[in-house]
Amino acid sequence: MRLRVEFTTEPFDLDEAPAHAVVAREVINAAELDAVDVGPFGNTAEGDAGEVLTAVDALLRRTLEAGATRVSLQVNVIGEGEK
Repeated sequence: MRLRVEFTTEPFDLDEAPAHAVVAREVINAAELDAVDVGPFGNTAEGDAGEVLTAVDALLRRTLEAGATRVSLQVNVIGEGEK
């Protein structure tokens, strides 16, 4: 099974990326995921269900430890050929 995760961390800071946002990027970039898209207002990644769920666990734990006050995420099952 393949999954797509979309997430944001808050609070936002448009002048400088907050520590929790930097940590979120590090977690997602270190995971064995594909189709990673990291942006200032939303982030997405796709991959094998096990890899995505492991990354989501690390994402929640590490961003909250780094000062995030809110993490919004959505996880979807994606079919073959679906984008």
